[in-house]
Amino acid sequence: MEKKTSLFQQILRFGVVGGGAFVIDYGIMVFLTEVVGINYLLSSAISFTVSVIFNYILSVKWVFNVTGERSQKQDFAVFIVLSIIGLGINSLVMWIGVTKFGINYMITKIGATAIVMVYNFITRKVFLENGK
Repeated sequence: MEKKTSLFQQILRFGVVGGGAFVIDYGIMVFLTEVVGINYLLSSAISFTVSVIFNYILSVKWVFNVTGERSQKQDFAVFIVLSIIGLGINSLVMWIGVTKFGINYMITKIGATAIVMVYNFITRKVFLENGK
C-alpha cells in the first residue's frame, strides 16, 4: 500500500516544484524576450509550456497522490487540459497587466504566476488525485 502524502506535505512540495517551474518559466520568458526579441506574450506562452512538462513530471511523481486508476496518458491529458486553462489565465493576466495597466511584463509575470499557482494546486488536487 502506498503511503499518502499529507496536505501540508503536498503544499510544501508543490511550492518547491512550483518554485522550480517558475525559475524555468521566468528565465525562458526573459531570455526569449530580451535576447531573442520575441514578443512578451509569445515568449510567456512558450516558457509556460516548457515549465508545464517539468511541473507534470514532479507533480505526478512527488507532489500528489496519483493512484494509478487512470493510465499515464489519461493523467497527462488531464494535466494538459488543466495547464491549457492555466496558460489562458496566465496570458490574460499578462495582457491585462501590460497592455491595460502599463505594468512591466517581468513584474506582471510574478502576479500571473501567483494566480495560476493557486488555480493549479486546487485543480490538480481535485482532478489528479484519486483518478477523478
